[in-house]
Amino acid sequence: MSRADEILVARCQEGDKKAFELLVKKYERRIFHLIYRMTQDPSAVEPLAQEVFLKAYRALPSFRGQSQFYTWIYRIAINTCLSHTKRGHAEEACEVEADVNTLAPSGEVSGVHLEDPEQHLMRKEFYARVLEAVRKLPEELRVSIILREFLGLNYEEIAEVTQIPLGTVRSRIFRGRARLRELLGPFLDRSPA
Repeated sequence: MSRADEILVARCQEGDKKAFELLVKKYERRIFHLIYRMTQDPSAVEPLAQEVFLKAYRALPSFRGQSQFYTWIYRIAINTCLSHTKRGHAEEACEVEADVNTLAPSGEVSGVHLEDPEQHLMRKEFYARVLEAVRKLPEELRVSIILREFLGLNYEEIAEVTQIPLGTVRSRIFRGRARLRELLGPFLDRSPA
């Protein structure tokens, strides 16, 4: 665990609410992104993030630091999202356009916009298709792909977050990528080079 997280967690465990606020500020953006990728429902992000942080706050007294704090809170977020979905609160994928730009580079370099309108529309359509394909993956593949491809965790971190063996992580990512290629193949075949 990072030294800063270790200190903040210890202070939280001693009852310092300000320390927990600092942990929330440090990780809220990542948790928001994870929740959005898992649910693809912008209206679910804030309430689920609040639920995640509340669960983390309540569970902090039992946190022993055997894993990184961020992998521990990611696990809470994943479980919260999966419970949300199983409770039937997750609707079919919402219109992706509202947040699709957070998935791709902005197209700006030093404040100069490089994309023409056609490129912008093609990029938005591509990322909408990617999100739709990710949504169609089986749960165990979807979680691993989101953690790897959208959040940038390495295989060891994914194994820690998901609490599955490293070999299984590798297999799920391989199978997830293969399935995404199948799902996106027709779209990629008709796209301009």
